[in-house]
Amino acid sequence: MSKSLEVLFTPAEYNALSQRDLSDSLCVVFDILRATSTMVTALANGATAIIPVAEISEALAIRQRQPAVLLAGERDGMRIRAAQTGGIDFDLGNSPREYIRERVDGKTIVITTTNGTRALRACATAKKVLIGSFLNLRSIASWIRDQLPPHLLLVCSGTHEQAALEDTLAAGALCEKIWPHYALGRIADSAEISRRIYPLLQSDLYGAMRHSRNGQRLLANPALREDVRTCIQRETISLVAELCKDGMVKKLE
Repeated sequence: MSKSLEVLFTPAEYNALSQRDLSDSLCVVFDILRATSTMVTALANGATAIIPVAEISEALAIRQRQPAVLLAGERDGMRIRAAQTGGIDFDLGNSPREYIRERVDGKTIVITTTNGTRALRACATAKKVLIGSFLNLRSIASWIRDQLPPHLLLVCSGTHEQAALEDTLAAGALCEKIWPHYALGRIADSAEISRRIYPLLQSDLYGAMRHSRNGQRLLANPALREDVRTCIQRETISLVAELCKDGMVKKLE
């Protein structure tokens, strides 16, 4: 079977996945600033599972059924507060620096973000869905090289309804690592674009973030500025995380 490699840049592209047969596809979802970076960090620091949901109301409903879960997420980059929920502040925002072992070890976390959780849910019918970040890029690449899934789809969560530079770069970095195993297959132009952009900016990812919409927004906020440096660290976490069929994100055993 001929292998294929494709990158999706925008929400319009991944929202259309419901019309495609993904039963033999591996999706890797990137939301570098910050949802997928935060999920990987939480699992590395002992979180048992993460439940991504689209709406605040879904998170609150799960808390009613499971009072021990932590509520996490953001709207417009900031932690969800009582004014948005009708009564309670969320326990955590969407900053990976909040997800220290003392806060998350042994916990199940329900998280809702602007784009990242949307992208994950769009991929739910795929054979397997992995959580992508710069932090665990080496581990993801190694897993792909071992398994060699025939159809590989790299999904960039984007910014609002547009493409996001940081997600495109992460997808390009992964393309570079697994390219020899897919180069003779069906390579979408989007994968070629990502792979060629990454080497141009890889030596100064922080500088690149100053030109991305998400990066500029975070860097302009003193409370969130350090998230940028945290999220562009490369290959600091050795784990692979997947979105399981029960809707939970867990370490892949």
